[in-house]
Amino acid sequence: MKPYLPLLALLLALPAHAQPLPGKGLSEHSFLYCGEYEHNADQQTLHLIRDGREVWSHAIKFRVMRHEKPDIQELGDCTLLSNGNIIFTTRFGAAEITPDKTIVWEYFGPDHTEIHSLQPLGLDRVLLVQNGNPAKALTIDKKTNTVVATFIVPVGQPDNVHGQLRRVRLTAAGTYLVAHMDRNLVAEYDPAGTLMWSTEVASPWAAVRLKNGNTLISSNKGFVREITPAGAVVWDFTREDAAALGYDLRNVQEVTRLDNGNTIVTNWVAGAIKPVDWPQTVQVFEVTARKQVVWALREWAAPNLGPATSIQLLDQPGLAENGDLQR
Repeated sequence: MKPYLPLLALLLALPAHAQPLPGKGLSEHSFLYCGEYEHNADQQTLHLIRDGREVWSHAIKFRVMRHEKPDIQELGDCTLLSNGNIIFTTRFGAAEITPDKTIVWEYFGPDHTEIHSLQPLGLDRVLLVQNGNPAKALTIDKKTNTVVATFIVPVGQPDNVHGQLRRVRLTAAGTYLVAHMDRNLVAEYDPAGTLMWSTEVASPWAAVRLKNGNTLISSNKGFVREITPAGAVVWDFTREDAAALGYDLRNVQEVTRLDNGNTIVTNWVAGAIKPVDWPQTVQVFEVTARKQVVWALREWAAPNLGPATSIQLLDQPGLAENGDLQR
């Protein structure tokens, strides 16, 4: 074993961006991917990866006019449905697009609102979350483009629309699970607005109700945490854990629990470091229960996936529109 020790020491001494990454890169999983605020580009792009290569993409303009004022669009929440269509948010609204790039449904939010969260509820309905004053979770029938249910989401900063919310999910129990980014709180409400459960978390970005009854939470502060209904932390993955493995973990956005017990973590860097340094960072981690990184995705060229916000692995059992995926 001794002849290998110098090589091991050399590998450990390399900076993270120079080390060989675990897993098989783009070939590890087939997936749908999008990210917020790719501000070094004039487009924001959805990427569909199958068998190690990009098979489909769709771009929207970054800088646009909104209500006669210059503004920017972002891709924040994207999901591939079983019919082959993709639903996604654009910050100003949301849409559904077919494989041949026909827009078959579209929603635009009113002035002084933002949309970052979109959950399929079957093939015909979605839960769309509209930051604003007031913030609203809207159940929309896409066939008629009508709102069939409205839940007013309490927020900490009514006038700071951008900082209010990123992910809200309707649970299998029919409750609203809300990551209150501006209240440092994850809370669960019944449809009448009664608080059913809550836990304090610094700047939570997403909250996922797991099949085991626990809640998986991500934070802008660079950690993932699994919490029991009683509030006990039973698992986490932190910046310190990542650093000990040679990785730079910044803002954790979407998180997913896989069927094998591993956790997918998106590592959003666009607001933290300059674009020239983005290629040195890993966009997506797959982490085991023992905090081992078994897949690290770093793809900043051919295809350039851009900053990481949302990723849906396509090798998981179940249908996204049925709520089968833990994301």
